[in-house]
Amino acid sequence: MLPIETSPHDPNVVYAGSQYLHRTRDEGVTWERISPDLTWNPPERQQRVSGEPITIDVTGEEYYSTLYAIRESPVQRGVIWTGANDGPFSVTRDHGKTWKTVTPRAQPQGCRVQNIEPSPHRAASAYYAVLCYLLGDFRPYIWRTDDFGATWTLLTPGNNGIPADEPTRVVREDPARAGLLYAGTEFGLFVSFDNGTRWQSLQLNLPVTPITDMKIHRNDMVLSTQGRGFWILDDITPLQQLGLGTIPSKHLLRPRTAYRMRYIANFGGIESIRQSSVDPQYLPPGAVINYWLADSKALVRLEVLDATGAVIRMMSSEDDTTVREPQTMSSPRPFVPSAGATRLSKVSGLNRYVWDLSLAGPWDTNVRRNGRNGPMILPGTYTVRFTTGGITETQPLKVEADPRIARDGITTEIMREQLAHNISVRDLVTDVNLTVARLGELKKKFANNPTTMAALAAVEAKLVTPLIRYSKPGLQAHIQYLYGAAMDADQKVGRDAIERHGVLRKELDAIINELKQIDSI
Repeated sequence: MLPIETSPHDPNVVYAGSQYLHRTRDEGVTWERISPDLTWNPPERQQRVSGEPITIDVTGEEYYSTLYAIRESPVQRGVIWTGANDGPFSVTRDHGKTWKTVTPRAQPQGCRVQNIEPSPHRAASAYYAVLCYLLGDFRPYIWRTDDFGATWTLLTPGNNGIPADEPTRVVREDPARAGLLYAGTEFGLFVSFDNGTRWQSLQLNLPVTPITDMKIHRNDMVLSTQGRGFWILDDITPLQQLGLGTIPSKHLLRPRTAYRMRYIANFGGIESIRQSSVDPQYLPPGAVINYWLADSKALVRLEVLDATGAVIRMMSSEDDTTVREPQTMSSPRPFVPSAGATRLSKVSGLNRYVWDLSLAGPWDTNVRRNGRNGPMILPGTYTVRFTTGGITETQPLKVEADPRIARDGITTEIMREQLAHNISVRDLVTDVNLTVARLGELKKKFANNPTTMAALAAVEAKLVTPLIRYSKPGLQAHIQYLYGAAMDADQKVGRDAIERHGVLRKELDAIINELKQIDSI
């Protein structure tokens, strides 16, 4: 297959390769040739039919002496790099008017230029990955130039991290950090923090398979493999920040921008219901917070602060016992920012926590439900505070709205009104759950008083849904239903929802007063 490349400077300019480089400016209606023959084109290799004498190959797959890679520099318009499947490296700096062959002298002849990566930071720099194993040479070849191909440095001598018998297929430079390189080989993935001087494995849970291509998209690494599907390494900002110097004993990394989105992370249709091992694994929605620990002994705490400095959410590496203590209407109901938060990991090395951008949810007697499913915060800038072992660090966290909801007319002000409504309904759910818990306490207290128990039974009939099929919903169920409807989507709060909240609030207050009167008898 011949390469096709769109200019990073003009989407109307498209390049295509044969043994020449061609360009169109009108979606392929007309083409112009803008180069001489950029291949080696040895005559002795052009006189045989592909596949003979066993099977003549006329599929078009085995064309030789053609361009295999084309890339225009994203930094400087008109700097175009090419590579052929029979070896030559070429570059033009004037939109194809003049060309120069810049193949490194130490590069074995006849190998395939598999991939080209013009530096996203420097116009004079480029990286070439060359594949030679089809010629019986299994050595890795990744080259770097910093002077438009005048000189080259071999980044894979075989003794600096990538094994000497591991052919290379692709190389990329991180678009956010110069000199941070990623390499895909015949057997896996590697990373270099020093522009190719040293490499180390980034295999993680990848299968041992050829990495055929990769792209950094919104700080996610997207990989294609030969036979093992597509893979994504979510949020590579830790790689962009680590390796910049000596890693401190504790370190909160700067989180990337989080998007306020609503989706089910493991939803994938009927196959996800079966929990198949081949189902896609989606990153949960929320803010990805990464932190580095040299040891795992001290308690770790993350706090999220709003613009006023108030703590709106807290996560810890240990359970917060104050959240698990039973709370009733006879004891104060404090706002506990850590309620419902999952426990932080604290292994030595890199740790990751995904905060779902929600506040603490309603109180519940069930520990698994307590504090879960809280209202989602507003778009804006927040502060993440990291504390462990007497050390405190902070990083800003930017939260942006789902860009799709603007098309539905959802503004920040609408989200602000919805958040206020959802918090009031959340507190209503907490109050009704506490009231049910208080009812249980009173039933134990007056278990030997038939008159009082009859009064409590009448209250229970209004408050709690009986555990029988098709029973009449109690007040608790009505309030929980209102909360679920309020939390389903980003939407303008309806007048009916506001009025319904007022009605349910009055009914619950009446029941609370009724229980107080019963308790005072």
